[in-house]
Amino acid sequence: MLMTNIETIPGKNIMTCHGVVSGSTVRAKHVGRDIMAGLKNIVGGELKGYTELLNESRDSAIERMQAQARQMGANAIVNVRFSTSSVAAGAAEIYVYGTAVTVG
Repeated sequence: MLMTNIETIPGKNIMTCHGVVSGSTVRAKHVGRDIMAGLKNIVGGELKGYTELLNESRDSAIERMQAQARQMGANAIVNVRFSTSSVAAGAAEIYVYGTAVTVG
């Protein structure tokens, strides 16, 4: 599945526009990551546990969006955007959306 954050795919023509597609996931931190993050806050540095969680969440949301696009008959998604939000204490959502198209 081709994906881009611009409105077209260079070298391809958009033949059909299928509509908006999206994917999301809500993930919570676990106690082990919270403890390590608290310690890291004291000395500084990257919170690798949270970075891994964010990467897994982003990949999951993208997979869900792509599955929705495939169900619509699309072979590409243009104008892809990401959004994050805090859902509850210790839980966050990552949301991805774009326009499903068929390119040729």
